[in-house]
Amino acid sequence: MLQDEIPSEMSEPGFSEPRRPRPRRASMNIFGQLTTIVAVSAVLATLFTAFTPLGLLPGGLTEWVALQLSGSNAGGGSFPTPTPRPRPVIGIVAGHWGNDSGAVCSDGLTEVEVNLDVATRVQQKLTDAGFDVDLLQEYDDRMPGYNALVLVSIHADTCEYIDDNATGFKVASSLASSAPEKAQRLVACLSNRYQTATGMRYHPASITAHMSNYHTFNEIHHDTTAAIIETGFLNLDRQMLTQNSNAVADGIASGVLCYIYNESATTPEGN
Repeated sequence: MLQDEIPSEMSEPGFSEPRRPRPRRASMNIFGQLTTIVAVSAVLATLFTAFTPLGLLPGGLTEWVALQLSGSNAGGGSFPTPTPRPRPVIGIVAGHWGNDSGAVCSDGLTEVEVNLDVATRVQQKLTDAGFDVDLLQEYDDRMPGYNALVLVSIHADTCEYIDDNATGFKVASSLASSAPEKAQRLVACLSNRYQTATGMRYHPASITAHMSNYHTFNEIHHDTTAAIIETGFLNLDRQMLTQNSNAVADGIASGVLCYIYNESATTPEGN
């Protein structure tokens, strides 16, 4: 329309032209897109968790996804909560426990009660050192394929008087170990630290085939380094084993830690 053809009412004072509609801002479009993305993400996350076994998700991610989908984020954070790594496992066998009494002394003292007392103390000391420790029976249901950093079976020798030389301790590992160098280092650590803690003599001459072919050696996982220790004779070493059992446990626990931390140790001289 030309200027001369403007209606008179539009040229009167006080008249203002109607405002032209403004285009919608781009931010409204962006908000809509974000809303769509969030909705799609929620659906995908739901499908992901529904069809993915929990064992295949990284530690902590399963719980975090479930928390986000539930709409409750009490911590206010946006990252998964770290899951602590499991601590290394150590196995301690209380010889004869759950099976039989072992050696029996004339006054009724049994080997199994001595073994269990020492093994329980060793378990506590290693737990205090930061490890998970399984206290195992002689024929424990967990033994087949048992996988641990190290396993030590604790026994004591006969109550019968043999001669004045029937005193002291001995340590043996499997003759068929898949890693003989590790087995020998465990024997050296246990022997060295046990002698230091108790002052007892090392008595390797009395190591029997029964010790070297100990049944547990053939049951556990091949990666588990294992040894058996005869802590002393229940006749001449009885006082040490029953009245100083904390020192006995110290020697075994220190020997295990020596092996784990790759500390220096040499097998003591014995006879």
